[in-house]
Amino acid sequence: MKKKISLSIITTMLFSTVVMAETITTTDVEAKYSAKSTVEKSTELKQNINLGFANTTGNTEILNINAKYNLAYTYNDTLNVGFDSSLFLTENDNVKDNEEYRANLGLEQLISNGWLGYASLGWLKNEFLNYDNKMAIGLGIGKELLNSEQHSLKVKLGVAQNIEEYSNDQEKEEYTSLNEYIEYNNQLNKISKLFVKVGALENFDDFNNDYEVLGAFGVNFAVAENLSLSVEEEIHYDKLPPVGFEKTDTKSIVRLGYNF
Repeated sequence: MKKKISLSIITTMLFSTVVMAETITTTDVEAKYSAKSTVEKSTELKQNINLGFANTTGNTEILNINAKYNLAYTYNDTLNVGFDSSLFLTENDNVKDNEEYRANLGLEQLISNGWLGYASLGWLKNEFLNYDNKMAIGLGIGKELLNSEQHSLKVKLGVAQNIEEYSNDQEKEEYTSLNEYIEYNNQLNKISKLFVKVGALENFDDFNNDYEVLGAFGVNFAVAENLSLSVEEEIHYDKLPPVGFEKTDTKSIVRLGYNF
């Protein structure tokens, strides 16, 4: 790997046009339910970083800070390595109401005829969602069903070992899950692409009652050679959330990213 990773020389830009405490970076659905592999295959190191800040004063004081870093590299034209990490912090009238940290590492090995195998490791910390630590280690297979100039469709299926440590007195939980992921992309024109991503998992110990589904959809616009603008919406449903928390969450964001 000739190109060195140096965060100190990364120039970043991101702004959010939705100024509210709930404005946060949307979840990487693929990394959450399979392996992280979102940057185009390349023998050169690919990196992307987004930073956002919003602050309002007056009748309501709201502070929102979010950041996300992506890395991808392809070894020997068949092994894709991907990593991402993100954080966000929100305050409303000087009271912190959300703080989250995420990290995902994935390996994706291309086999033949569109088939692939993957391994993944994910971590989450968000005491406002009652997660002191949440980890998932996964293995699985996938296939690219469609890949044309305009359309692409990919599916993945695997298993994961999940470890959840809670911030309150709820007991630590460990379970094995079945994980599914599907992604569809439509190149609408030269500068805009529609995407739909859906992931799900079911606890093998309680298949019908302990499951979650996460869907994300939006449009990505190529503003310039290295700049992109994304408008995204996310819906997450957890049949058995941590004690005291809602089953459904939604997120909305508009962001500007820089690729290098």
